[in-house]
Amino acid sequence: MSTHTAQRHPQPLRPLPAGRVKFTDAFWSRYRDLVREVVIPYQYEALHDRVPDAEPSHAIANFEIAAGRKQGEFHGFVFQDTDVAKWLEAVGYSLMTHPDPELERLADDVIDLIAEAQGEDGYLNTYFTIKEPDKRWTNLADCHELYTAGHLIEAACAYYEATGKRKVLDVACRLADCIDRVFGPNEGQLRGYDGHEEIELALVKLYRVTGEERYLRLAAFFVDERGREPNFLREEWEKRGRINFFLKRPAPINLEYHQAHRPVREQTDAVGHAVRAMYLYAAMADLAAENGDESLLEACRRLWRSTTRKRMYVTGGVGSTHHLEAFTTDYDLPNDTAYAESCASIGLIMFAKRMLQIEAKGEYGDVMERALYNTVLAGMSQDGKRYFYVNPLEVWPEACRSNPGKHHVKPVRQRWFGCACCPPNIARLIASLGGYVYDVDAESGIVYTHLYIGGEARLNVGKEGGGHDGGTVFVRQETNYPWDGAVMLTVTPEAGGLSAFTLALRLPGWSRTSEIAVNGERIAPEVRDGYAYIRRDWQPGDTVELKLDMTIRLLAARPEVRADAGRVAIQRGPLVYCLESADNTGGPLSALAIDTQTPLTATYDAQLLGGCVVIEGRAFREGARDWADALYLPLEEEDGARCEEPAAFRAIPYYLWGNRGEGEMAVWVRYR
Repeated sequence: MSTHTAQRHPQPLRPLPAGRVKFTDAFWSRYRDLVREVVIPYQYEALHDRVPDAEPSHAIANFEIAAGRKQGEFHGFVFQDTDVAKWLEAVGYSLMTHPDPELERLADDVIDLIAEAQGEDGYLNTYFTIKEPDKRWTNLADCHELYTAGHLIEAACAYYEATGKRKVLDVACRLADCIDRVFGPNEGQLRGYDGHEEIELALVKLYRVTGEERYLRLAAFFVDERGREPNFLREEWEKRGRINFFLKRPAPINLEYHQAHRPVREQTDAVGHAVRAMYLYAAMADLAAENGDESLLEACRRLWRSTTRKRMYVTGGVGSTHHLEAFTTDYDLPNDTAYAESCASIGLIMFAKRMLQIEAKGEYGDVMERALYNTVLAGMSQDGKRYFYVNPLEVWPEACRSNPGKHHVKPVRQRWFGCACCPPNIARLIASLGGYVYDVDAESGIVYTHLYIGGEARLNVGKEGGGHDGGTVFVRQETNYPWDGAVMLTVTPEAGGLSAFTLALRLPGWSRTSEIAVNGERIAPEVRDGYAYIRRDWQPGDTVELKLDMTIRLLAARPEVRADAGRVAIQRGPLVYCLESADNTGGPLSALAIDTQTPLTATYDAQLLGGCVVIEGRAFREGARDWADALYLPLEEEDGARCEEPAAFRAIPYYLWGNRGEGEMAVWVRYR
């Protein structure tokens, strides 16, 4: 394999519209249909407080009050508006691939409501409009004003790109213009930034949609200002008497929690609230690409390494403690108290994709895939109506109820949450997933394939070195991924268009070997940093076959990950597996030890949880010993004294756990 450095794109690769990729494979088509047919309508009802036995959202009601349609008080979190925004963004992405006049009508009604709630100066935030209109922009550390604005801007961009309707985009532009008047380096402006990052990446999106460079400059201002001295968040905290908005009393301010402890270009470790960190890093990557900012890019690389090589779970989860929903220190990755918020893994996917648009490195695609197929999918039940906020790697239900340190861990998914950031976030990611499969480098004439999802894509490929549109190329993927490692791509250049270009395929790091054939003839293409580059003069109907190694792998964690010492995790393809008590009866999962000397088998079970590959093997179970009422006994050294008995075990994909009622679950298992 070549050891060349990663392919660096001469110009930033702009995200492909999600609507250019349509899924046809059984796995992701099901999820996309679930989001469109179940999740979006269900969440619409939840936002309107019409889901029985679910915590009320109040989100739409708040907009109705702010718009003057009805009287009442604000309810919910200070950032409650974002649930509506993320729902609207998911609608936009869904409409790109599946036009739906009735859904569009519902969305237009919500947009009308949002527009009515907007102030004459462009300000839009139902909490401050209803409850504290005189305290706008006075507590950016706690109150999420710019975070809330960012989600509305993202929603507006998606809906405009889907429908061409400008109403919500105009709302977003007026809001961004309001923010641009308030914040900046000039006299009379606030040299500040939000405690919860999001506005930064949203402004880059708005710049890309409108071409208005003021929005890009404002995004750069927010990123560059963060952590500088004198520290804005500290000064603001002092001015308000050190009062914490949520505690309603004086409390210390933790600048690391906000990633504001030092300027972003000087940060070396992923710290603080994990979702905030991922949104910040994604925005930094956007700006590094747009502005050719090498120092910002180098900071992104450092923070990527810290996140993924020292502070990430094997499932692609990030954020190891429920206290402040945050990172802790290197290799501190407890399983039974893990936080690993669904939103944080979504943010990690966003960060990874943006790094891929700067430089083609397989590790970015590998992490994007790991987080997607494991933590993100685990966040939603198979019926689309229940959700995990927290994604642990080990669950003992009784301890979750009885141990205050584990109360954040839920053994079953919830219908909704008072703080419901995760459900609509999952919906918007799945609805937009078509935009994560490919990238096109028009300058170099390269089509990058990052994810293997059966479907059809319509891509514009530039002539090598020319930088202009060279015509349309149709790419069709056929695969049974993630159950099978065989992928076939059929390439059809548009008649009269460009035919000479490079197709680059990601070779996942989990695959020990890979085979590539073009039109049935095996080839050995150039491989650089996890991508295979196939350069040729393509003819209509040319096929590329990729075969990945789906051997079951037992993974060990490095010794510093103390929670996983003496344990292994099971992975096959992109999927991490877990054991559930539903399949492994006869005692606690902690009594099992996998027999590593006996081969493991993978079998597709069409009847289990909608169909999945299960992994089975031999294990040893402790427990035959007569413990009576003793809590501890000596470990005798004679053969057989440990009283281990042979047992079979079954593992299922981690993303499917918790769909069969309450029970134990474990990803990391002892072995012999």
